[in-house]
Amino acid sequence: MRNKLRKWLAAFLVAVVLLPLGGCALPGLAGAGNNNVRIASQNTTEQQIMAYMIAGMIGHYTNLHTSIINNLGSGNVSFNALKNNNADISSIRFNGTDLTTILNEKFERDPAKVKSTVTREFEKRYQMTYFKSYGFADTYAWMVKQSYAKKHHLETVSDLQKLAPNMTVGIDQIWQNRQGDGYPAFQKMYGYSFGKVLPMQTGLLYDALAADKMDAILGYSTDGRVGSYNLKLLKDDKNFFPPYDGSPVATDAILKQHPELRSVLNRLVGKISLTTMQKLNYQVDDQLEEPQTVATNFLKQHNYFEGGK
Repeated sequence: MRNKLRKWLAAFLVAVVLLPLGGCALPGLAGAGNNNVRIASQNTTEQQIMAYMIAGMIGHYTNLHTSIINNLGSGNVSFNALKNNNADISSIRFNGTDLTTILNEKFERDPAKVKSTVTREFEKRYQMTYFKSYGFADTYAWMVKQSYAKKHHLETVSDLQKLAPNMTVGIDQIWQNRQGDGYPAFQKMYGYSFGKVLPMQTGLLYDALAADKMDAILGYSTDGRVGSYNLKLLKDDKNFFPPYDGSPVATDAILKQHPELRSVLNRLVGKISLTTMQKLNYQVDDQLEEPQTVATNFLKQHNYFEGGK
């Protein structure tokens, strides 16, 4: 019942939040007050956790107020919220995604080139500051059950080659024909194909693997269900998937108005590892804690990163 209620509320909030993004302002949401910082969050667990974490840090270190524009449906929507002055900070942006979807630049695997290009062009084109990574990257990852990995001695994606012709694997609906880092390029780089590839909604992948309807799935590295199902992530030993390092992004306007925000956001740089993000997501998705509660508890446990920058 709680999950159904949460999904209903999420859908309602998406509809409400999209109104100001389309040009109709809601009181207290689209308008920026002198002491109010608006944080945009997409509709994923980790986006919401990090939005509340940013809000908690701002509340701890400054006298500013915060409001969270929650459950935005995509990276494009949250980006446009900043671009159109409907928000001041994006809770998480992934540089590998922004390189091709926001900047329309050529696909690139080199992490250093991705980082420099995205940081430079966000500043140049949009007057936005792309902060350094929190310390985790949310990228595609092949995963199997622990028992399957043990039976077949699996550690890397290359290890699947001997099994691939007889495997049934699940992928999300866009990866099969995705350019650059999709299935066609994967087959070329790794040199093998799977016997049966079944596209489906991301949320169904983990349940299908747990129920032994799949031999392997292509999921997401930070997903809390990796922990709840005790899945084995296979190492991408050929570095096929590009970097999707997660960072906060803020408008230069809000940083100029409140320069103290820069040091607050920098305190989170490098503080949240992939394993940590998986655990935080797990607390929400599996243990049904609220994102705000998880974020607040985490900050208290780490003393709001008082030794940060």
